Amino acid sequence: MSTKITRFEDLIIWQKAQEIAVKIYRLVEENEFIKKDFSLKDQFKNASISISDNIAEGFEYNNNPDFHRFLRISKGSCGELRNKLHFVKRLGFITDEVALNLINEVKLLGSQIGELIKKVKQTIKSKSSKTNKP
Repeated sequence: MSTKITRFEDLIIWQKAQEIAVKIYRLVEENEFIKKDFSLKDQFKNASISISDNIAEGFEYNNNPDFHRFLRISKGSCGELRNKLHFVKRLGFITDEVALNLINEVKLLGSQIGELIKKVKQTIKSKSSKTNKP
């Protein structure tokens, strides 16, 4: 028996996205190289919080097509964040270990969001096929 999720705060992917955003915010505030590059710092913050923002926003629309769309945007933000982590690693702003740990966390989260995207898409198709029957 599955439990119906009634609040986005109960979604594990939202919780993990929040944890990652906190780590990224701390990283950019504590890292002297990134901290001085205001544009990069803002991009990091925006990309990291965008993941949970879009999960929450899509959920609150309370319909599967919108949730599906916002989950896809959230997954895209995971890719953007991973790209930025690779970039600052190549610049030598963060260690390989810090970068790879964060990259792996974000990659896992992106995969988990991808799995939910598939489930929501199946639900949309299932409802669509039921409403299109003669």
